[in-house]
Amino acid sequence: MGDAFRRAESGTQRVSSFFSLKLLARLEGRSSLKNLEPNLFAEEGSPVHGDVIEFHGPEGTGKTEMLYHLIARCIIPKSGGGLEVEVMFIDTDYHFDMLRLVTILEHRLGQSTEETMKCCLGRLFLVNCNSSTQLLLTLYSLENMFCTHPSLCLLILDSISAFYWIDRSNGGESLNSQEMNLKKCANLLEKLVREHHLALFATTQSLMQKSTNPSESFFPVKLQHEIDADYRPYLCKSWQQMVTYRIFFSKPFNSSNSKAFTFVSCHLKRNHAVKRSFTVSECGVQF
Repeated sequence: MGDAFRRAESGTQRVSSFFSLKLLARLEGRSSLKNLEPNLFAEEGSPVHGDVIEFHGPEGTGKTEMLYHLIARCIIPKSGGGLEVEVMFIDTDYHFDMLRLVTILEHRLGQSTEETMKCCLGRLFLVNCNSSTQLLLTLYSLENMFCTHPSLCLLILDSISAFYWIDRSNGGESLNSQEMNLKKCANLLEKLVREHHLALFATTQSLMQKSTNPSESFFPVKLQHEIDADYRPYLCKSWQQMVTYRIFFSKPFNSSNSKAFTFVSCHLKRNHAVKRSFTVSECGVQF
């Protein structure tokens, strides 16, 4: 009986080690995203696995178009200049426009076949969530998918601030109750990004006006002269602390081009920022 138990235990250990090695192989097999869009980052070689990038700005400043640009870069095959990796897109604002993405792909793929287009779109996974509770349950359900899809490298959440006012209203007077679901979502996102070697892009809306007192700035002194963004953090600390890059989108006041936009990209850990401009045309984002 004892020998049988030891053999069974040894077999269990071998199976466990086998699956651990398979998981490690999948994680190590995640493709690099450093060529995703170099113009978007203040540091060369970004993003890396584990980065959390927040797109912040009011509506109509090009955030969603930039997401389409990144998705296209990912799902287009390497032969067409893309990265040929999979993307998970969680849409909480119900703004995702598949026809817009297809239009961008058609321009970038040129004389491609219908089969090529289907292959590209097959690398995109789209999920809709209509509450912070549904978002939390969705994130819990995704872990197995990241384990079984080694080419799934990019997670996009548009937007993580969608349920801010609803959660505040439902939470009553207690700040902990107001932030409970978002804290759980942030902690789970951090776990997914860290354990599955992903990069996360998430958008937030400009809901709070910045303080008029310079001493109350939320930016390091080194970056204050670089950033003229109407920004005041309002999401929970769990989210604020995990963000690696915060990219502030805006529309130039003096520009005659209605499709011209600017952004300031800040590496929050290294206090480094760059400012760049881009335009949006039928074929997508152009720098």
